[in-house]
Amino acid sequence: MICSLQELGIDSKLVQKEYSEGIYVFKDEVEVGSCALSALNLDDEILELDLTPNRADCLNMLGVAYEIAALYEKEVTLPSIEVNSNEENAADYIDVKVEAKEDNPYYGALIIKDVKVGTSPLWLQNRLMAAGIRPISNVVDITNYVLLEYGQPLHAFDYDLFGSKEVVVRRAKDGETIVTLDDQERTLSSDHLVITNGKEPVAIAGVMGGATLEVHAGTTTVLLEAAYFEGATIRKASRDLGLRSDASTRYEKGIAQDRVLAAGRRAAALMAELAGGTIVSGVVEQDLFSYELKTIELDVNRVNNRLGTQVSTEEVMALMNRLGFTYDNNGDVLQVTIPSRRPDIQIEEDLMEEVARLYGYDLIPTTLPAGATTQGALTEYQQKRRQARRTLEGSGLSQVITYSLTSPEKAKGFAFEMNQTPVTLAMPMSEDRSTMRTSLIPHLFDVLSYNINRKNPDVFVYEIGSIFLSNEETLTNQPLEKEMVAGALTGMWMDHGWQGEKKAVDFFLAKGIMEKLFETFGVEEEVVFEQATLPDLHPGRTALVKLDGKEIGFIGQVHPSLQKQLNLKETYVFELDLETILKHQAKPVVYQALPRYPAMTRDIALVVDSHRSAGEVETVIHWAGGELLKKVRLFDLYEGEHMEEGKKSLAFSLTYLDPERTLTDEEVTKAHGEVLKMLEEHVGATLRG
Repeated sequence: MICSLQELGIDSKLVQKEYSEGIYVFKDEVEVGSCALSALNLDDEILELDLTPNRADCLNMLGVAYEIAALYEKEVTLPSIEVNSNEENAADYIDVKVEAKEDNPYYGALIIKDVKVGTSPLWLQNRLMAAGIRPISNVVDITNYVLLEYGQPLHAFDYDLFGSKEVVVRRAKDGETIVTLDDQERTLSSDHLVITNGKEPVAIAGVMGGATLEVHAGTTTVLLEAAYFEGATIRKASRDLGLRSDASTRYEKGIAQDRVLAAGRRAAALMAELAGGTIVSGVVEQDLFSYELKTIELDVNRVNNRLGTQVSTEEVMALMNRLGFTYDNNGDVLQVTIPSRRPDIQIEEDLMEEVARLYGYDLIPTTLPAGATTQGALTEYQQKRRQARRTLEGSGLSQVITYSLTSPEKAKGFAFEMNQTPVTLAMPMSEDRSTMRTSLIPHLFDVLSYNINRKNPDVFVYEIGSIFLSNEETLTNQPLEKEMVAGALTGMWMDHGWQGEKKAVDFFLAKGIMEKLFETFGVEEEVVFEQATLPDLHPGRTALVKLDGKEIGFIGQVHPSLQKQLNLKETYVFELDLETILKHQAKPVVYQALPRYPAMTRDIALVVDSHRSAGEVETVIHWAGGELLKKVRLFDLYEGEHMEEGKKSLAFSLTYLDPERTLTDEEVTKAHGEVLKMLEEHVGATLRG
């Protein structure tokens, strides 16, 4: 069959440009009738390593080789480097000057001439593709191959296009620009390190080269860079420019300082072998390295104490030998010298970890903690929060958990705190997750829409979570984090198909759920609902919620225009400051015996101004009724043709009781008369005729 590389199973992004379309023709001699998959290395076993961030030493094959050697007690065989150079001197071709010495303690330049740029041999292409790198040309492929092999980023410049005989490493100037290899123009700042020809940038150090000096088919002389750049500088440039490369990843995490020049020589030798180049003698370098290998004391007794093992000093020494660490032995204490390829080893506990994993985690005995232990328990606040969940779920609501991050538009919705500025992230993952939420409700709308779109029209949900508030004065400080509880209800609350009984959610259903929550924490008598007008809420079905005169939240129907915009049916929402409710010192619960004496009930219908709320009238009744009045219940509201304009009728049932004796009709009449008097004086209420 005649096939393309894609048809043989190679990812399109890994195929060389000349083979991106059409069939693939082998450049090397292959046996007719043999397996194409074997020739393309597609039958190879590939191990994908899942590395923790501290194990940067295994981002290359040599590091993995040391790790495998330690696990299987083998020796590491390093690649042989044979550099056959001519009699010329590289210093006659180029000079190196490092101005940013702290950012670039070592820079080495090698010259390879008479290079013939072309396609890499098949084995090299196969290995790069297996590692997820697209082959480009023999010179570029060699730098990538050595990157994978040594973990040392290298860069090849076209020497003839360099524009001078001087390499200058410096900080970029603010506003300076460069077109990188991905053909994007990047604007630099003084925080970024650049490679220049003495005049203009030709590469962003440790991140990506410039497009003007890219190796191409006509390149004959290569200037090969092998350098060590400080990780913090490279990390900042990569982050600022939004440009992450294989090179920057390795510089950020740290590379082996003693491999820099060795990797450069290895690449030069491969260019001579695979690209027909001639290596010019010598390396032009600026070497400001002043590092010393770290020495860490490892006490075998402390190792056993920490791990709970009985490992001998000889066993620990054998483990250090397997790791390739040198040491001086002083009884049970080893002075271990850490090679530069293991920057993750910083303290004695790091060495203990190495001992533990090579010794075998399964061989470490299981023990219980020594000494007295304490039993974990929930704090009072946590217990109350859990009780709040039980109450809401017992009322028929389901808990949801939504994102704390939202979009700037959603952060404005239902954020009724005054003078608040949304808290934005410095480096958001996306615009939809760029701002800390200022209300729980906008994301509850997402939950409603998600369910309704999936034919679940009856949704009753709540969330307990934090909102984040700030203002212009405190924007430089940490934002204020407040724990809130919010709910959203839409659809049919009750739908009995057999009896034909139906009840849609309404304002009083949502209010009743809130009152049940207040009753749970004993604050129902101190909570007041006040009619209000708030943005995005129905002007006639909205109330502020106050606790001891302090506003703690709101309840209301979503404004019809917003409901239409969100494609929702009639929806009711509430949001409360949960911290204030749970931390409020409620009155202690007092239990009373069942009354032995009968109660007396009086019903009254009062005519009041239309703007008077039932709660306001009820408060006056409780105050005026004294100790004998035990219960007040509103049972009727009338506004109709028989009422004069601007008036309404409220009917209450009042229950009088004395637990110690039977009340007389005269006593109740007197107390009831006082109630009517106070109602007329304070709210202008009169008895309805």
